[in-house]
Amino acid sequence: MNKWLPAQETVNNSQLLAFKNNIEKSYKVELNNYDELHKWSITNIENFWQEVWDFCGVIASSKGGEVIEPAEKMWKTKFFPKAKLNFAENLLKRRDGAVAITFKAEDVLEQQLTFNELYGEVSKLAQAMRDAGIVEGDRVAGYLPNAPIAVVAMLATASLGAIWVSASPDFGVSAVLDRFGQVEPKILFAVDGYQYGGKYIDCRSKLADIVKNIPSLKKIIISDYLPTISNSSLIIDKELRYKDFVSTYDILDINFVQMDFNAPLYIMFSSGTTGVPKCIVHSIGGVLLQHLKEHQLHCDIKRGENIFYFTTCGWMMWQWLVSALASSATIMLYDGSPFYPSPYVLFDYADKYNCNFFGTSAKFIDALKKNEACPKEHNKLTNIRMLASTGSPLVHEAFDYIYSDIKEDIHIASISGGTDIISCFVLGNPISPVYRGEIQGAGLGMNVDVFDENGNSLQDIAGDLVCKTPFPSMPIYFFNDIDEQKYETAYFDKFENIWSHGDWCQKTKHKGFVIYGRSDATLNPGGVRIGTAEIYRQVEKIDEVKESIAVGQDMSDGDMRVILFVVLADNVKLDDKLKTKIKTTIREGATPRHVPAKIIVVTDIPRTKSGKITELAVKHVIHKREVKNKGALANPEALELFKNLEELKG
Repeated sequence: MNKWLPAQETVNNSQLLAFKNNIEKSYKVELNNYDELHKWSITNIENFWQEVWDFCGVIASSKGGEVIEPAEKMWKTKFFPKAKLNFAENLLKRRDGAVAITFKAEDVLEQQLTFNELYGEVSKLAQAMRDAGIVEGDRVAGYLPNAPIAVVAMLATASLGAIWVSASPDFGVSAVLDRFGQVEPKILFAVDGYQYGGKYIDCRSKLADIVKNIPSLKKIIISDYLPTISNSSLIIDKELRYKDFVSTYDILDINFVQMDFNAPLYIMFSSGTTGVPKCIVHSIGGVLLQHLKEHQLHCDIKRGENIFYFTTCGWMMWQWLVSALASSATIMLYDGSPFYPSPYVLFDYADKYNCNFFGTSAKFIDALKKNEACPKEHNKLTNIRMLASTGSPLVHEAFDYIYSDIKEDIHIASISGGTDIISCFVLGNPISPVYRGEIQGAGLGMNVDVFDENGNSLQDIAGDLVCKTPFPSMPIYFFNDIDEQKYETAYFDKFENIWSHGDWCQKTKHKGFVIYGRSDATLNPGGVRIGTAEIYRQVEKIDEVKESIAVGQDMSDGDMRVILFVVLADNVKLDDKLKTKIKTTIREGATPRHVPAKIIVVTDIPRTKSGKITELAVKHVIHKREVKNKGALANPEALELFKNLEELKG
């Protein structure tokens, strides 16, 4: 299927169409399609964001009269500079007996919380935290699984005007210290352990080491999560059980501290695969407004829908998912392996709780395809109307697989943005066609373009993804970046006063986008820049290869050669016949420039905690450069496979 069209009834009932109609009526304009609405949104920035605020029903004690406070530097622009609001108040506005959170953790736990119950839990915890001394601007950390306790702790933190930071319990001690140690939290929420792939994994030993090395911590609040933990006798300094921490408090109306729109809400961390993670601070209003826009206008999330995204508390998609509460939707949390006890476990979960929006990663889709799973035959998936994918580019063949083996009539929304903006630059919309292999278009209010190295706009040619005008979810600052040099260098070094995101991509004739990978991981053989995703797309067609990673090796003559590392399927050997097949497939499907100079077998590929393969880390290893933060990797031991390889000498 090269093009998928939404049903006219879906278009007519979409919130995006209602929003477009409001704009046309209020501003006496005619907007015939999404592209024209997008152009209006980036040329009428103040009016657009004011309309998003009103349409999505932001709750605030004061909106203020000013929408934008301009600044000479793009990133110092302030949105709604006089507004006062509270993030948690917006997510807890629904108070009834409908389900707010559905939760499943492999075969250990399964539960639901209503909106009333969620409010009550947040109320008690917020009181306990206030009495423990938490005030505006304090940092509160979560070393937690994707479970209701994480949502409750985050909302209680936000209700007090404090700042939430989080990591998932599979992070090692050094990775946690590299993150939490920089921001000096006062309270740490944690669990005894978690389950993954059917195994119980104890967290208490790691917790003890973490607590010893973060002197700012005043209390460690530990929740009972698993039935038995082998290390439960280990004493952790300043430990309190969660149930004891909140036991003396009754449910009261929450005193939502009213904060500036541009006050800090979250500290997010860059992947940290090549150095200590950057501490990226995001604002209360910027996160709320951007997520409301993406949820209601781009994803058509409505009151009472069931929203799922497979994520952990160490990935920004967790924050994105939780924000769906502000649209009065039910969020579906899952903690554990997406392939235990079968590749259908997430689809079984979706069926049981009538999931409407199913979010995952491109790597998950590829793994299903490689395992020859066919959810369409195993599951009903009746209510899923949209499947979103992010984390890495969703290749053309993945679109084919979804339509053939998951669901024929489904809106595939490939989305791309990142931790840096805690949202998307390019994503889907419910009123436009979906073209095979393409992201539908730029987000409303996001003045996205593709530049060559001289800052010229490109069409149908790959270049750097940029954003030319301000948007609310720009970071407000980096933590402890006193002279703000790290911030400016991160996004504004390449083009004058224009956000350079670091993605290598291309605009298409359909007004869509194709992402080829990170700009700093692009390959440059013979002086021609190519994206690694173009190679992966071809390799994924080859059944003998389970997974691959491509990097550039710098040569003594100043050129670069492409090296392809492959993980082979069981009982497969890399002989000359298979090498020829791989090279021919790449040459015919891409170009001769994409063909690797060397193909080398490895047994594993290093990846981040969120599942992204780490091309830069591998590139550092083969060039004998230090990988500074191995703790950011899910499997740092895999880097050893790339050291001192004979095949790369000469």
